Amino acid sequence: MNANEFEQTFPLGEKNDAYAQFFVGQSYLKMLTTERVGIANVTFEPGCRNNWHIHHKGGQILLCTAGRGYYQEWGKPALEMKPGDVINIPPEVKHWHGAAPNSWFSHLAVEVPAEDASNEWLEAVSDEDYNKLK
Repeated sequence: MNANEFEQTFPLGEKNDAYAQFFVGQSYLKMLTTERVGIANVTFEPGCRNNWHIHHKGGQILLCTAGRGYYQEWGKPALEMKPGDVINIPPEVKHWHGAAPNSWFSHLAVEVPAEDASNEWLEAVSDEDYNKLK
């Protein structure tokens, strides 16, 4: 399957080159709105995941829309994500999210507004840890 064959509700967007340094594998990004609340459709090819990161001040909400993926907080087991799942990520929580090894995956990423909000990108999720997922 290629990007154009992956069925999803929102547009695929362009290759996520601006943030490629913070991902293992290929992702795609389509900003749906930047007014009042930033909402992006993020699509991950199989095996793609973002680095560990922290949202300072505002946090983030993930609305899973297609495929199968994972979300993991530092020190906790990974949670499988599927369409209809909602992940509410409080500020200051180190985490990562991305596709399952054998599935495309999409979620809407909602940036929770807060004064002086920022993201801190950290180390990549190791292949050893990622490959333990089913």
